[in-house]
Amino acid sequence: MVVLAQISDLHLDGTDQAAERAARVMRYLASREHPVDAVLVTGDIADHGTESEYEQAAAVLTGPFPVLTCPGNHDVRGPYQKVLLGEPASDGPVNRLHHVAGTAILMCDATIPGRDEGLLAPETLRWLASALAGLDDGTPALVAFHQPPVRLHHPLPDGSRLERPEDLAGLLAAHPQVVAVLTGHAHTAAASVFAGRPLLVSPAVTWNLRLPWETGTPVADQPPGVAFHVLDEERRLTTHFRVVP
Repeated sequence: MVVLAQISDLHLDGTDQAAERAARVMRYLASREHPVDAVLVTGDIADHGTESEYEQAAAVLTGPFPVLTCPGNHDVRGPYQKVLLGEPASDGPVNRLHHVAGTAILMCDATIPGRDEGLLAPETLRWLASALAGLDDGTPALVAFHQPPVRLHHPLPDGSRLERPEDLAGLLAAHPQVVAVLTGHAHTAAASVFAGRPLLVSPAVTWNLRLPWETGTPVADQPPGVAFHVLDEERRLTTHFRVVP
């Protein structure tokens, strides 16, 4: 059994408020009696994509577990790679394959520089297909990126979701070892289905949305959220959503 925590949309902007919310979540995850096997951070780590924001992220995103990241539409590839990953800056998508407790976790770059919408570029799709094809048949896989590939019934995330989701759906059809798709971006916890797999959307660390049929202001003053994903020996994924007081 593997237990993963997923957080998203930290929007670290140099302010104490954003940093405190992120640090609170990391303390909560580190203080658990049984630490998670890894923490997945599905984008919008920085708010403006500056090096100083990624320096803040590097200081916060630590713990007794691996921290695996992918960029979101507020992130900027060059500073993200240079500061957060300690790698040379480049213009291409930042895709990484990780192996955690017998599970392959593919953190994909679905960003389009300068735009809020997402897209898995041809080079990312080729990388994803190659990485999945290289796995042993018995290795379950999770695919994670920022923008959801389906409507979530809120105008804000629905206006900038993943474009050409059919490209990913066709790829997943050839790779049954993919257990689920994980995304962020929506600033609301959600569960849906995509290409016959569970689609789990992480709540945000920074601020969360009220849905159109809820009363109150559109942006809710709520605690940060976390998703816990439990993948058991039968390749069944169970997700628990929690808030961090």
